[in-house]
Order: sequence, then C-alpha cells, then structure tokens
Amino acid sequence: MPAKKTVKAAEKETEVKVEKKPAAKKTTTAKKAAPAKKAATAKTAAKKAVKVEAEKAVETTETKKPAAKKTAAKKTAAAAKKPAAKKATAAKKPAAKKTTVKKVAKPEVVKKTVKDYEDVINWKKGEAHAMDWLYIEINANDLLTEVEAGVDNLETTCQAILNCMLEGDGFIVEPAEENKVSDKLTVRYYCDNLSEDRRKYFDVL
Repeated sequence: MPAKKTVKAAEKETEVKVEKKPAAKKTTTAKKAAPAKKAATAKTAAKKAVKVEAEKAVETTETKKPAAKKTAAKKTAAAAKKPAAKKATAAKKPAAKKTTVKKVAKPEVVKKTVKDYEDVINWKKGEAHAMDWLYIEINANDLLTEVEAGVDNLETTCQAILNCMLEGDGFIVEPAEENKVSDKLTVRYYCDNLSEDRRKYFDVL
C-alpha cells in the first residue's frame, strides 16, 4: 500500500504541475512565434527583393530611353543630311547642262554661190519654156526666201539675177543703187527663145 500523502506534499505537486503547464505553453507559443517571425522576415526579404528588382528595371528603362533618343537623333541627323546631298546633286545638274550647252557648237551656214542661183533661174526658165510661157518674172527677195530662207545672201542673189538676163529681157523694178543690190530687184525673163545665140543683156548695152 502506498504511503498516504500529506496535504503539503499534494499542494507542492499541484504547484509544480501548474508551474510546468505554463512553461509548456510558453514553449509552444515560442515555437509557434518562431515560424511566424521567419515567415514575416521572409516576406520582408521578398518585398525588398521585389523592390530592388523594380528599381533595377526602372534604371534599365531609364538608361535605355536616352539610347533610343540618341538613335532617333542619329536618324534625324541622317535625314537632315539627305536633303543636303540632294541639293548638292541638284546644284551639280545645272553645271552639267551648262557644259553641254558650251560643247554644242552651232553649225556653220554654207551660203549658196552665184552659180547655184544661176542654175535655179535657168531651171525656172526652162520649165516655163516647156509649158509655152512667154516670160517669167523673178524677184530677188522671193528667190532668196525660196532657196535659203533666213540667210543674208542678197548680194549673191542679185548678182545671179543680173547674170541670167539675156537680150530682150528687162527690169520690172530696177534699184537706184549702182550695183543694183536690193530686195526689190525684179526682172522679166522671156522664155520663148532660150537659144544660146542670144547675147547677154549687158553686152548689148
């Protein structure tokens, strides 16, 4: 049989049990509090890491933006240079045109000779004779325009007209000038007789 416990011994045991229970509770709360603290510290560390990453991302975007601006500035500078190049080419083109204009030389006008005009007059006389015309009239200005329009060769034309005059031909308009060089000079040639026996007009005088 166990010995009977005294009242004091029972009280002490109850006190020890009471004192042990809060201690156990404290340890459990401490154990529970420790993981909570760890979780809180982990959360704060994660938040800090997120903040650091966000700041790094902001810094990278800020550093990238000036680079983009630089590239845009380069593009604008390149675009600004292009019109200058176009202007340079446009400025060169007129110079090229000027050189071509200088190189092109005007062709020299070869004037008809007295013999050329005499051949034309004699051909006209022969054509009139073939058509049984009695005469033809030739004006110096009209003949010059017909043979070589725009050329200053009136003296040659008048000389040929005078050389083709034969005995019996006459002046319709005789210029007052001694050499008879005028655009109004007009001669009538008789075409019914074109024989070589006919003398020159000025040989008869």
